[in-house]
Amino acid sequence: MGDKTLTDIAKEMKDIDFVMLQTKTDGGQIAARPMSNNRDVEYDGDSWYFLFEESRTFQDIERDPKVGISLQTNKGLLGKPPTFFAVVGEAEIIRDKAAFAEHWTKDMDRWAKDGIDTPGLAMIKVHAERIHYWDGEHEGEVRV
Repeated sequence: MGDKTLTDIAKEMKDIDFVMLQTKTDGGQIAARPMSNNRDVEYDGDSWYFLFEESRTFQDIERDPKVGISLQTNKGLLGKPPTFFAVVGEAEIIRDKAAFAEHWTKDMDRWAKDGIDTPGLAMIKVHAERIHYWDGEHEGEVRV
């Protein structure tokens, strides 16, 4: 069993942009879609993602905020396999434009033509409850 801390995990996750976000649909099925944190990766147990209110992901979260995030590092150190992470937490819907501005990057202009004033724009903040990891030699879980 591993003994990583949240600080250790944050160091490994700092360069990861894309994740797979899992939600529960209205029919009880699991849905997953790629999400980008727009390089907002100073990980402290919270993750931030922009989305639109008309999206299925938004509707799933509004109905049931329990979510999962899966991600992996690009490569392991010294030829070791990458590290895989499974984050379980609760998503909070954010509609505050000041929070949008705090997490905005120019890359978002591609999808949100009016910037933080784009109609229907929202953001979710995923509060991690636990993070399970596998690094090819060890595995463990950190409660946040």
